[in-house]
Amino acid sequence: MATMLAVSSNTRITASISRHSTFRGNLRNLRPNPFQIIPIRTRQQQQPKQQGTRSLVLNQAAKTQVPVTASNVRFRLDNLGPQPGSRKKGKRKGRGISAGQGGSCGFGMRGQKSRSGPGVRKGFEGGQMPLYRRIPKLRGIAGGMHAGLPKYIPVNLKDVETAGFQEGDEVSLETLKEKGLINPSGRERKLPLKILGDGELKVKLNFKARAFSASAKEKLEAAGSSLTVLPGRKKWVKPSVAKNLARADEYFAKKRAVAAAATTTETESASA
Repeated sequence: MATMLAVSSNTRITASISRHSTFRGNLRNLRPNPFQIIPIRTRQQQQPKQQGTRSLVLNQAAKTQVPVTASNVRFRLDNLGPQPGSRKKGKRKGRGISAGQGGSCGFGMRGQKSRSGPGVRKGFEGGQMPLYRRIPKLRGIAGGMHAGLPKYIPVNLKDVETAGFQEGDEVSLETLKEKGLINPSGRERKLPLKILGDGELKVKLNFKARAFSASAKEKLEAAGSSLTVLPGRKKWVKPSVAKNLARADEYFAKKRAVAAAATTTETESASA
């Protein structure tokens, strides 16, 4: 018994009994058996071919083909794979001449680099002066020195204005710490205070700092505030060097006094 099965998108199945069947027997004695597969000959109805379709075999015995469009195919574990050319096999070192690197595996004939082990360290040039010691070094923080590190704790005038100081109050490292404007830690705890000129100040205050910027000094003097420059910590020098520095200071002080006296006499004579 042969039947004609036509499988389409609507899954319409039409069956017809062929006259030239090879089956010999009574059709009434045939009973449906769900566990027995009867090989039948199937033919699809002639349909116009669609581009981009694939044939999928549902049953190996029946070999019924169903057209499946390529866009409807979902990714599964059995059809996943890398793009062609995206994966490259690594070199198999030390596996003989057939591996593709020759008899020395691409390491050359002899030498320390062709043997097993750590090899030579980075920057080593066989004993000669290496490159990182031949080139000149940078100065300051770029070269790893302390010349580029900050020397002061900067505070702007706008921060002092918003801190809530009253007229006549003292502005120093201790008072700024109490107000919570600065919280130095680590290396900054030993740095002095420097006042910068960003912002405006409307209250007369007494400033005590190691240094003042030019704009801050101008604004504070215009506002009527008092400025006190604190002395810095002297750098330790040898006693002989300290003696020579003291003699130089004394010499230049006398020279400045003589120059000041000469200018005063000239002004008095000119006015007379």
